[in-house]
Amino acid sequence: MASSSSTSNEFDCGEEPHVLAVDDNIIDRKLIEQILKKYNCKVTIAENGLRALEYLGIGDQKGTTENKESSTMKEIPVVIVSSENIPTRINKCIEEGAQEFMLKPIKPSDVKKLRCQMTSLNKPTNGRFCLGR
Repeated sequence: MASSSSTSNEFDCGEEPHVLAVDDNIIDRKLIEQILKKYNCKVTIAENGLRALEYLGIGDQKGTTENKESSTMKEIPVVIVSSENIPTRINKCIEEGAQEFMLKPIKPSDVKKLRCQMTSLNKPTNGRFCLGR
């Protein structure tokens, strides 16, 4: 028990971020949830993009969304995690506003780096970021 709390403190970069993890594969969702919780992240899971938009309060079950230029969207850093190592796709994600693109499988060291990076961003995150596929 003592070792798990020391591991958590070792990776503490300040605030406890609230992560919306989106993946269509239940095994990947459970894995990322376990890794994120290990590093003191509050985790909300969504099985697809539409459900994620509903959680964020900018979409509905019909697929209707607010304009992507909304202030709500600008406040939430987005990190794409994918198994597709395609440079044009990676560049497009970054050009569209993703702060980071990470390749699967995600590792605990990736979460440590990401937590510190998201916590140190200059833009207000309200302790939230979206980790999606």
